[in-house]
Amino acid sequence: MKRLLSKVPEITIFFWLVKLLTTAMGEATSDYLVYHINPYVAVTIGGIGFVVALILQFSVRKYVAWVYWLLVVMVAIFGTMVADVTHIVLGVPYYLSTITFAVILAIVFILWNKTEKTLSIHSIFTRRREVFYWATVLATFALGTAAGDMTATTLHLGYFASGIVFAILFLLPAGGYFFFRHNSIFAFWFAYVMTRPLGASFADWFSKSPSISGLGYGDGPVAAILAVLIVIFVGYLTVTHLDIQKRDDSLRRNY
Repeated sequence: MKRLLSKVPEITIFFWLVKLLTTAMGEATSDYLVYHINPYVAVTIGGIGFVVALILQFSVRKYVAWVYWLLVVMVAIFGTMVADVTHIVLGVPYYLSTITFAVILAIVFILWNKTEKTLSIHSIFTRRREVFYWATVLATFALGTAAGDMTATTLHLGYFASGIVFAILFLLPAGGYFFFRHNSIFAFWFAYVMTRPLGASFADWFSKSPSISGLGYGDGPVAAILAVLIVIFVGYLTVTHLDIQKRDDSLRRNY
């Protein structure tokens, strides 16, 4: 099978910062589009944006910061819409959609591992692994959205308390990896899943009305500020190349 150059970034502090910003921005943007525009039109726009970004990512031959993060942003927006539509339009309870998306993510992981014998993001050098990678990313966003909404509303924790809970869960695998040498692949994907409800909970806390435990700054302003921060960080990474995997390291860590 033909090998590609690395199509994903190195995992640094900047990766986690931008990832958290995209999850928060996706939540605020999705809510703004859905509640200020016709929800069906919003989902259509989100779906088209997602497809365009996906085609662009698969068309480049190597990791390009703005192309990669554009797709992550569109996954954040569209994945949020999918989870929200599942609850609002179809009437599926958050706990049930959380379980459903968790099962879907587990199936993707099982198929990926059975087919490729690894779930390492340092092994994304074939088209098939790239497909598995982005299917996983999309599933984590839908799962994280449903889980965050479940804790905030169904369990009545509110947005800020939910954010604290997911912040702790986000940091747990890092502690397990650094202090107890837990499996690095498990630690990465567990933390990756937690970034979605963590970012979304704090985005909702800033944007939603005080009557539902928010600060009331509004979805639009919060989404705009987060978008500016993402552009700044991605621009910095584009200039410095701090997130580009070294070719030798990538090959050594394939398996």
